[in-house]
Amino acid sequence: MTRRPSSPLGTVRGLIATGLVMGAVLAVVLVGWRLVLIYRGAVPAVPEEPEATAPMAAPAADLRDRSLLIPVQGIAPASLTDTFYDARAGGARVHHALDILAPRGTPVLAVEDGRIVRLHKGGAGGITVYELDPASRYGYYYAHLDRYADGLKEGMTVGRGDVLGYVGTTGNAPPGRPHLHFAIYEVADPRRPWRGRPIDPYPLWR
Repeated sequence: MTRRPSSPLGTVRGLIATGLVMGAVLAVVLVGWRLVLIYRGAVPAVPEEPEATAPMAAPAADLRDRSLLIPVQGIAPASLTDTFYDARAGGARVHHALDILAPRGTPVLAVEDGRIVRLHKGGAGGITVYELDPASRYGYYYAHLDRYADGLKEGMTVGRGDVLGYVGTTGNAPPGRPHLHFAIYEVADPRRPWRGRPIDPYPLWR
């Protein structure tokens, strides 16, 4: 019996199907391997928001001595309201941050010299910036930004007063209430700068 030559179209379809199957298998393998690394601690699991690893506290003397800049341009200390201990999620958690109200698009400033260790979009914080101080002792978290400043990148160093982004309502912020959600953490492990002891920023400017 003479074998009929295979159709080029059928061959192409077969190659595409094979490629899709192999791609899916590879994706599953890579995800599984990453989960193994996370479990072993080689790759840290990154949460959507900072994680408290110790009881909240007032600012220590060394932090007070830094004279941190209020992170929203044009905001006077007298206009701040302490929201650090406010309840969130129907009382399920504590806020652990200072909400600084300002018009949408107001520049958000670095409170001191430091390094940008993470830029993240998504989750409750929306568009966010994680900054570490030069000694990697304190982390600064800026959330609900409208957008990043042009050229802002992970790993870059910033100076006190540099523009990081602009006030907005991304994440779970009420659309009609633009503000910066600002948090300070005493970092437990510089390799995981999103974890640490929450520090109340409000007393720093009173």
